[in-house]
Amino acid sequence: EGEGAMERSQERDGGEGVAGREPDGAGLRLRREIGLWSAVSLIAGCMIGSGIFMSPQGVLVYVGSPGASLVVWAVCGLLAMMGALCYAELGALVPKSGGEYAYILQIFGSLPAFLVIYTFVLLVRPAAIAAVSLSFAEYAVAPFYPGCSSMPQAVLKAVAAICILLLTLVNCWSSRLATMLMNVCTVAKVFSLLVIVGGGAVVLGQGRGYTEAFLFAFHNTTQQAGRIGMAFYQGLWSFDGWNNVNYVLEELKNPKVSPERMSRGGEGQRNREPDVGHDPGLRADT
Repeated sequence: EGEGAMERSQERDGGEGVAGREPDGAGLRLRREIGLWSAVSLIAGCMIGSGIFMSPQGVLVYVGSPGASLVVWAVCGLLAMMGALCYAELGALVPKSGGEYAYILQIFGSLPAFLVIYTFVLLVRPAAIAAVSLSFAEYAVAPFYPGCSSMPQAVLKAVAAICILLLTLVNCWSSRLATMLMNVCTVAKVFSLLVIVGGGAVVLGQGRGYTEAFLFAFHNTTQQAGRIGMAFYQGLWSFDGWNNVNYVLEELKNPKVSPERMSRGGEGQRNREPDVGHDPGLRADT
């Protein structure tokens, strides 16, 4: 009776839930409502997060020169692209949601998979979401505290918590609504990057840019392995999110064909702005 009430409720709501019944009635399955462009939007939206707006300063500070920082960005982009293509192949071979958990479960068994998902759910993912949410809260609250170098921590944490709760509610309520929100946010992020890049190109074309830096692009480059490693950490954090589509493979309309195409599309869209200042967006893992 409870299952029948759930089905009638979903039919009445237009089937907006995140799961539905198998055709043979054997169990539940995730609704396949994410197309190719929505999947590309998922990758691009997760990669173009708070990191790309906050990490460039850290990369430049750690390596010490503009030329070396561009090299770091290029290498980080190459590593992210190689990882995304590897995950695309894994997604085509094992079309299951869960990302690393699904692959480790199939290859190494239940115990390693349990340990991975245990640390991922309790430590890795919550820490990443908290960091991205706090970064979002800083940008959202800044207009209300003009001229303040440090904003109230209670306000920042409250805004971050509200952001996490709202996005969790959207992802639990409807995968279609979450996809629409994700597409809108991705368009806004790409547009903001285009405005930054276009503005810089206009200023440089007008001759008002600091072109002397090109003459000494690698001057003062650090030789310390620790500082170079921290620069790569900052850069790779900005590229984080290239594997997020593997967590929702069972929601893709064509999971055996789309992963490699969408990974190439997301990487190409992101790699056009490697030197501009996830959080992942906060697309909920399934």
